[in-house]
Amino acid sequence: MVVGIGVDLVDVERFERALTRTPKLRDRLFGSSDLSREDLSAQSFAARFAAKEATLKALGGHLQGFSWHDIQVTGEAGQPPTLVLAGAALARARERGASSWHLSLSHDKGMALAFVVMEGVQ
Repeated sequence: MVVGIGVDLVDVERFERALTRTPKLRDRLFGSSDLSREDLSAQSFAARFAAKEATLKALGGHLQGFSWHDIQVTGEAGQPPTLVLAGAALARARERGASSWHLSLSHDKGMALAFVVMEGVQ
């Protein structure tokens, strides 16, 4: 049973400018799992941020005690991305009855997209 769906779209160039303008933003937004690959492009970072936003939407919005590091994306080159939840995000997923989650990322023509589906058993 689907317990949450979220989607988000990020302008890659605008996101890249924000990371350049505010150097500490990268560390604030991305944790060790997000940064596990050294070959990530601006498109990949934008897609990973879109995944965080889409996950928040799938979880129902604002979370008390939330950190951007509570939602991370991992995955080796050529493998599907994996959504890793911790802290407030994992607690909310459990509250909503989510036992698994699915992530799809895409980027094209300067835009990055993420789609998240949360599933649980009834």
